[in-house]
Amino acid sequence: MNIFFTATTLLFLSCNPKADQPKSDTLAVEFSLPKKLKEVSGITLSKDKNTIWAIEDQGNKNVIYGLDQKGNLTNDVLVENTENHDWEDITNDPEGNIYIGDFGNNDNDRHDLAILKVDLKDTSQTTTKVVQTTKFHYEGQAEFPPKKSYWLYDCEAFVEMNGNFYLFTKNRSKGFDGTFLVFQVPNKEGDFEAKLIGKLKLQGGYSDAAITSATINNTKDKIVLLTHKNIHVLSGFDTNDFSKTKIQRISLNHNSQKEAIVFLDDKTLLIADEKDKKEGGNAYRFNLN
Repeated sequence: MNIFFTATTLLFLSCNPKADQPKSDTLAVEFSLPKKLKEVSGITLSKDKNTIWAIEDQGNKNVIYGLDQKGNLTNDVLVENTENHDWEDITNDPEGNIYIGDFGNNDNDRHDLAILKVDLKDTSQTTTKVVQTTKFHYEGQAEFPPKKSYWLYDCEAFVEMNGNFYLFTKNRSKGFDGTFLVFQVPNKEGDFEAKLIGKLKLQGGYSDAAITSATINNTKDKIVLLTHKNIHVLSGFDTNDFSKTKIQRISLNHNSQKEAIVFLDDKTLLIADEKDKKEGGNAYRFNLN
């Protein structure tokens, strides 16, 4: 049984994109992010859920920032044995292990994509190290970059589930149509081909449908994808095949450069956006009804 939504609200990929969709209340600002975090690209929780771990993307330090539940900066954790090539998302697993997605690939031409497991169990740490590096390349990508009509190999969103990583790519294609790819990579040390397990589509323009972060609930039956204007709730997926995934789009009634999302509990999301001159730089609480 879907614990968040009734069956009538589920949107299948084959449905009419103009079908009625539920709308949210306006996002509620939970707190302002520290001034250091102008370009937040991912957030996740410590195992005890008392610390919010945050990262920034390309051009920023190889540092994980710890925040308390009120948004106060508690510690800067330097990741000593790596660089921030383009950190685009951060996630955890049920054991509390923390993983950084160093897979930002705006030009679809990187050969050094990786997921980094860091030793971050003590929330008072000031330094840490990468203890596992999962390198990968995408099944199906033969050109670096491919033709601009098929720029589907950037990624800013992933989750860990049952010993595998699941990556949801960001469409940067000329003639954007909301298509994205789902890849599976084993959660192991090594160099792997990311297995293509789904080719799906979100409705709307770039701000509606370009994926910037992902999170998964505790029961592993709901994955939420974030875009600038919406969240997209995935359900009914198979761990080895996302082709029959059900997708529900929920408007946030709010447009900003949202880049990070995490489940606080199975009914509550925390969303963060980048700071620009006029807006952003906040964390928002959103309740799934």
